[in-house]
Amino acid sequence: MKRIVLTGGGSAGHVTPHLALLPKLVELQWDVHYIGTRLGIEKELMADLVPYYAISAGKLRRYFDLKNFSDPLRVIKGAMQAFWILIGLRPHIIFSKGGFVSVPVAVAAKMLRIPVVLHESDMTPGLANRLALPFATHLCVTFPETLKHVKKGRATVTGNPVRDQLFTGEADQGYQICNFTKNKPVILVIGGSLGAVAINGAIREIIPILTKEYQVAHICGQGNVDTAYDRKGYIQFSYVKEDLPHFFAMADYVISRAGSNSLFELLALRKPSILIPLSRAASRGDQILNAQSFANQGFSLVLPEEELTPKKLGLTINKLAKQRRQLIQTMETSPIRNSTDEVLKVLIKYA
Repeated sequence: MKRIVLTGGGSAGHVTPHLALLPKLVELQWDVHYIGTRLGIEKELMADLVPYYAISAGKLRRYFDLKNFSDPLRVIKGAMQAFWILIGLRPHIIFSKGGFVSVPVAVAAKMLRIPVVLHESDMTPGLANRLALPFATHLCVTFPETLKHVKKGRATVTGNPVRDQLFTGEADQGYQICNFTKNKPVILVIGGSLGAVAINGAIREIIPILTKEYQVAHICGQGNVDTAYDRKGYIQFSYVKEDLPHFFAMADYVISRAGSNSLFELLALRKPSILIPLSRAASRGDQILNAQSFANQGFSLVLPEEELTPKKLGLTINKLAKQRRQLIQTMETSPIRNSTDEVLKVLIKYA
């Protein structure tokens, strides 16, 4: 039996791919363990599924903060804790999704000569992965453009693992939940787990026009539902979890942010989309690069947040409708058919 230790945290994006991999690893009868932080979201998502070990980790900042002087000590402490955990477990391989907790684990694994496979979701490696890369055996990347940032032969384009549950959706259940008919196409609007004020405002401004031709299911974020916009053919949800596969199955078009997890879900499900990436003012710009890559590959249309207006959004939706068939055909030809299996191939090779 192979034993693997998963690590990564700080955000749901650093954990979701583990959730996609876990059923496959169990199916292969691998013994799975997880190293994360004591209070991170990774504990909330993983501790009930596999044996979980908490270590210390310092936050990695690109800006001045007094904690920048104390957090390196937390990293050293975390590496020592990870060292003893790994001595006890003796895994065949480590799979890291990034986030600050992954750095001390990679350091400890290198000391024990345990292979480490990193996975980078965005086009340019994040700070944690850049720090962990010297201690790693191989890097799985999501976008082909990322290969230029890594020494030749040390990286493989795998895409981003996607949860099998997304393929279990039933369109009829989505129509029933939303009280929609099959006579009009459906637009699914997803602003991210916390919603997106700019997207919410723009879509609501044109709802009276949109609902003449479309039905709109709008996931607008916790606390962002506004009943003043209620009308036939438009329904709002603050958050959708278990029913999300049904919404995807029902949707003809999707309007979304450009986080890597979301993009590869759209690709796997062959959903024509408009991507509205977070602006550089609100992020390090990774979503802009992610979205541009999908546009260049012919998978999606992109509407920069800086250019987002109700009128421009309406025009882009019309353009999306005209290009729907072409976008689906291009997604069908993508060489990345199953990202989860591609990552598994790399893990099996180095384990």
